[in-house]
Amino acid sequence: MSKNEMSDQAEASRRPGGRSARVRADVLRSTLEALAENSASGLTVSEIARRSGVHATSIQRRWGTLQNLTLDALLTYSQEQLPVPDTGNLRDDMVALARLITAYLNTPLGAALAHAMAAVEEDPQLTESRAQFWQTRYDVTRVIVERAIGRHELAADTDHQMALELLVAPLHFRALLIRQPIEEDWIERMVDTLLHGLTAPGSTRTRPDSR
Repeated sequence: MSKNEMSDQAEASRRPGGRSARVRADVLRSTLEALAENSASGLTVSEIARRSGVHATSIQRRWGTLQNLTLDALLTYSQEQLPVPDTGNLRDDMVALARLITAYLNTPLGAALAHAMAAVEEDPQLTESRAQFWQTRYDVTRVIVERAIGRHELAADTDHQMALELLVAPLHFRALLIRQPIEEDWIERMVDTLLHGLTAPGSTRTRPDSR
């Protein structure tokens, strides 16, 4: 092995992922910070460039639009903070996911991002990023419901998205709107209530008479 090759290997070991990975991480982190601190109004490519130390033209060349960058930042962070649990049963999966969401919302960045994503109606691009973010998260986490259907814990026609919305919504409501603590026993009671409603034997769906 030549000295140059040895030098390259040593440099790579000091910089895992390489420069491209570090640049991406810096830009995504700066995007989240700008979104959390200033909401949609302060989210610009120039602001992200200033925070990250990466030239604005490099950011635009890599992501194309602010919408793509925002979506990449949010999804990457959520994948890191909110992995999909696989405990072997539906109840424990839902409790585990609720715990992860609660921990996320209890961090300053998580809470700030949740607030920011709820207040982007004035910007069509960011509104679309929010919709794509939630749809992607539903697509990722629906495996929890699919596994439960495969184990015959839920009916085959269970609405995947509704089940997940019913799990996520109370956590956001309690943490962000009424500002109440989310305790362990509350999470378990909430999940048990949800599962009772989803799996109650002999239940029927009633609809208003359309005649």
